Amino acid sequence: MSTIRVFLVDDTAAVRHILTQILEEDPDIVVVGTAADGRQGLDRLHRVEADLLILDVEMPGMGGLEMLKELKVSRPELPVLVFSSITERGAMVTIEALSLGASDYVPKPAMVGTAAEARDYIKNSLLGKIKTLLQRYNKPSVAYAEPAKTPRPVASQLPHQRIPSRVDLVVIGASMGGPSALGQLIPSLPGDFPVPILVVQHMPAVFTRALATRLNQNAALNVAECDSRQHAEPGQVWLAAGDYHMTVDKQGDNTLIAPLRSEPVNFCRPAVDILFSSAARHFGSNVLAVVLTGMGQDGLDGCRQLARAGAQIVVQDQASSAVWGMPGVVSRAGLACAELPLQDMSTEIMRRVNRGRPTFRARQRAAMNPEAQG
Repeated sequence: MSTIRVFLVDDTAAVRHILTQILEEDPDIVVVGTAADGRQGLDRLHRVEADLLILDVEMPGMGGLEMLKELKVSRPELPVLVFSSITERGAMVTIEALSLGASDYVPKPAMVGTAAEARDYIKNSLLGKIKTLLQRYNKPSVAYAEPAKTPRPVASQLPHQRIPSRVDLVVIGASMGGPSALGQLIPSLPGDFPVPILVVQHMPAVFTRALATRLNQNAALNVAECDSRQHAEPGQVWLAAGDYHMTVDKQGDNTLIAPLRSEPVNFCRPAVDILFSSAARHFGSNVLAVVLTGMGQDGLDGCRQLARAGAQIVVQDQASSAVWGMPGVVSRAGLACAELPLQDMSTEIMRRVNRGRPTFRARQRAAMNPEAQG
């Protein structure tokens, strides 16, 4: 088995030391170099063979963002895992790094608990993501067990194969690689989007707020974090708040959403399954569910409930996913109506949402000439 070669860039010597110790406890990983800032990192990276970079984003001198911009020109294929502080500033810079091409992130442990707890957190958070990223970037030497394939149900057994109902709600689930995918998808949707969009992205609290802010800046739609009970209107995107699930309910013509502080599901809070299950209960066949890149299988049970209710489900394809875990299990279970590259997802969403309702031009004509309605 070949070794995974990791390069570390962090301005704190103690962090570089403990990360090196933790990573090299794994026999599959070796740290081939370290640097204290971005400029030093770029210089030293040219002299070593590295399979993955772990990058701090807030450093004196050349920071992580500046290094990442230059690195994506000289070595665009190198996976980058951001290791950032759990602060408002750290979260905003991390979201910016993901938009610049970083593969994923791991929040640094908060200054609470024991040193042993901090080590365990780092070990559990980093090692799985490192090996998952290397699988994505075609390093076959890393041991990986392909999930068992389940036979696809025949078309006549699937409720969603019948004529689709009109879509009144879009729900989206994402995890690893999701911030970048959402950063492409949400801004590509028009401002007159005719139904609410609800999103669960696996992230800590400060990071979901930063992601909502970033998406809102770049999208024609209004994007906000769901931190209290709200009416979800057409043209709005609501992102589940970190450390809270999000549920959806229907009262007459009103769509109501709310945060829910219950136990984690699939080790996640927020969990995609919680949102998808509540959408299945209250909206049934009038839901379009979208499963984007992510590790694990959160969303699978919710998709089963949605499929039984006759809802439509589309998933991101393997080639465009950072990790084909969540969309892959839904696809292999035979629950997806379509499997698409990320670049085609907004067009497919609009096609399905517009089915059965007036087009934008028709709505414009009706608004300009209301007498013609009579």
